[in-house]
Amino acid sequence: MEICRLLLFFAAISSIFRLIHATSGDADPIYQACVGHCKETGCVGEKCFQHCNFSSGKNPIDGPWYLQEPLYQRWKQWDCLSDCRYHCMIAREEGRQKLGLQPSKYHRKWPFQRVYGIQEPVSVAFSVLNLAIQFHGWVSFFILVNYNLPFSPKKKPYYEYTGLWHIYAILSMNSWIWSAVSHSR
Repeated sequence: MEICRLLLFFAAISSIFRLIHATSGDADPIYQACVGHCKETGCVGEKCFQHCNFSSGKNPIDGPWYLQEPLYQRWKQWDCLSDCRYHCMIAREEGRQKLGLQPSKYHRKWPFQRVYGIQEPVSVAFSVLNLAIQFHGWVSFFILVNYNLPFSPKKKPYYEYTGLWHIYAILSMNSWIWSAVSHSR
């Protein structure tokens, strides 16, 4: 009985969490109509997308195999729907700006312009900078422990927790790599 109450409690908390984090931009009827129109036609205003001419099975509707989405777009998961959402968001925000309204979040993200295919270039740059600083610190620690400090008689560093610091450094660098990937999407 206690488990049922606990599961019910977590279900209620998660539904409240979803309601709190719903954004007004993706609920906007003009935005939804634009995305729906783009899904059907593959165009937002004058801009049309070549990769929207594919069926849901990723087979080309009209055209040869080499017109399929490039590998970098599949890696970044830029498909027809994501391009429709992005360009409808940009078009809607231009309209909102002309009306003097504040920007709105879409799918829990602020509307940023893509720069060379990167959605949030400043965040990517800072993530890469943090990765470089973390790597520099790890290399400095490695040099300090293995070359500057004396070893114990067993040919091991005197500091017992060296392995933990190496694991920490590797996990930190891994997190900064995936932070950069996440912000580029």
